[in-house]
Amino acid sequence: MAAAAAAENLLKSGEVSAMIRQGFIASPRLSPTSSPPPTPPDAASAPAVPSPPRPSFPSPRTSSLFDMISQEGMPRRTPQRHQVSGEQKRLDLQERITGILAREGPGDVKLSVSSGDGLRIHMTTHRRVLTARSRFFAEKLAGIGGRPGRPVVVEICECDDAEVYVEAVELMYSGDLRRRLAGEDVEKVLGLLKVSVDIKFDEGVSACLDYLEAIPWSEYEEEKVVSNLGKLHIEQQSDLIKGVLQRVSVEPSTSMNANSIFLEIFDGILQSKDKKARKDMKALIAGLLREDVNERNMQYNKLDVSKETLYHLCHNCLDRLTLLLSEATSMSEGQGDRAALMGEVAREADNIQWLVDILINKRLANEFVALWADQTELCTRHSKIPCMYRFEISRITAQLCVAIGRGQILVPKDAKVSLLSTWLEALYEDFGWMKRPSRVSDKKMVEDGLCATILTLPMAEQQAILLRWFDCFLNKGDNCPNIQRAFEVWWRRAFVRQYAGDQDHSQLQIVASDNHT
Repeated sequence: MAAAAAAENLLKSGEVSAMIRQGFIASPRLSPTSSPPPTPPDAASAPAVPSPPRPSFPSPRTSSLFDMISQEGMPRRTPQRHQVSGEQKRLDLQERITGILAREGPGDVKLSVSSGDGLRIHMTTHRRVLTARSRFFAEKLAGIGGRPGRPVVVEICECDDAEVYVEAVELMYSGDLRRRLAGEDVEKVLGLLKVSVDIKFDEGVSACLDYLEAIPWSEYEEEKVVSNLGKLHIEQQSDLIKGVLQRVSVEPSTSMNANSIFLEIFDGILQSKDKKARKDMKALIAGLLREDVNERNMQYNKLDVSKETLYHLCHNCLDRLTLLLSEATSMSEGQGDRAALMGEVAREADNIQWLVDILINKRLANEFVALWADQTELCTRHSKIPCMYRFEISRITAQLCVAIGRGQILVPKDAKVSLLSTWLEALYEDFGWMKRPSRVSDKKMVEDGLCATILTLPMAEQQAILLRWFDCFLNKGDNCPNIQRAFEVWWRRAFVRQYAGDQDHSQLQIVASDNHT
């Protein structure tokens, strides 16, 4: 009751010139939109503050000045642990801001800022600073004058973050805003930017945007910056915002030239002479492309390497590989550096494997199966090179069979028959060398891929391939891939289950009826 009486007396005294909630929202008693009660003579001079639009703040709770003052002495329901930390934060902020404001001499605007978590800061500010720096304060304080010894009282309630709001006021008292922001984290500056926009503190907006443009961002901060700046609609600062976002935005010219950029990057990797650097960059680019494939966030408009670019590179590699094998087969004993030439062959084969892996991950490898099956000239030259130099080429065939066996490449049976007809014998011949530097799991993966691919063919092709393999395996043993699982399945299909190809449908009866009920 005592608190309520004190509140009523304070209202009548005229000391409170205005109670402004959440960006100058007038109290019911002072708001021009409400029906005012009879005004006591001694309070007639108390000015009223109009209520501004509040596009960026949540709707405040509807409580009167009387209610707020009445509750001032009530104990808070916040847990004790939060009370202690919140109180310490308030004391630290209060001490710092008080020291800064005191340098300007006696103030004439008592500003109180509070947030929903219970943090409340009181400041004695200066009208000349607020109105000079903030168009919002200038508009709302225009025509409102406090009496001598009785400054205008302004309260901003339920801010998203009272601490940031206080720091925005502190920023208005700074002579060098950019220096004041130095060392702050990105999230804090984004908060200051939002408040500066809300109170129309143009210098603060410019300083925050200059700061964001100058400092590096983490990927998490990048998401925050792009998201927050995308929500700001301030025409006078649009150029500054564009300047900040240039770091992450793709210009139309860059978008149109994306394929040429990708082509330059890929071609540089494929022609690199440094083995370790080439390997590192292949792993990097392949990882980035897999990341793009797995990304399901549709807010991104990704620029990706095109199918045409990848196949253009594949054709270039195949042409170079054919040329190298032609040179190797025509080289006489003791003529030239054969070892260096074979190293070039291995490099081109590795390049093709890398491109095929990218095509498989992007589900674009269907056409490469037919392309590889058509390399009859390359296969002929391949057979004339010693296994120790050529086995990397057979890895391409194994790579395709593994992907077909896993369902990553979907091609018709004719393409698979053509692929195996051209390259399967070469794979048998090279398998002993293929498995030497590989892990046991890789050997099994190739064998499983071959089994699965063969079993997708018509029975006649299965039989021809598996009987040929049977002879090869008996002669080469472990130097031939072990695809006996496919042999077992074919055996059961051929001699045990014997599904009939042409079934007799003479006993099938179709009953027609006009009754649709």
